[in-house]
Amino acid sequence: MPIQQKAYALIGRPVGISLMDGTGVSGILCSVQGGSIYVIEYLYHTQFATKHYTFNQVRDILPYPQCPQPYPPVFPQPLY
Repeated sequence: MPIQQKAYALIGRPVGISLMDGTGVSGILCSVQGGSIYVIEYLYHTQFATKHYTFNQVRDILPYPQCPQPYPPVFPQPLY
């Protein structure tokens, strides 16, 4: 699937983005416009930043996998 189609399908989801320079970033894919993707990324403390990457910078976009469920299921302890 072309990277542009993947990007549109993943808007609003947490993603990992592999960049052409060998680095990667992760965050929530906010939008696709003007040949770029816009991703909100965590910086530190209470700060987030929306960054953009052009499609020619992006090697691949992958959705985050689901968290594995513990076995047996863990239930919260009742509060007394």
